[in-house]
Amino acid sequence: MKKVTPDMKISEILKLDRGLVPIFLNNGLYCLGCPSAIGESLKDACEVHGLDCEKLVNELNAYLEKNQ
Repeated sequence: MKKVTPDMKISEILKLDRGLVPIFLNNGLYCLGCPSAIGESLKDACEVHGLDCEKLVNELNAYLEKNQ
């Protein structure tokens, strides 16, 4: 089963399932196509944007569980 972890790069996560995009956007993470998305971990992006990484990881994984 696919699973998101905080240390994954945003670009890696998006490759798992494009249906994850709205979850990022709904949580205020809009930099999905920027160069940082390639080299920045989800944890780092959440810290920069003041987001709750654990909440976002849980939402992303809930989506993946439901849609696999």
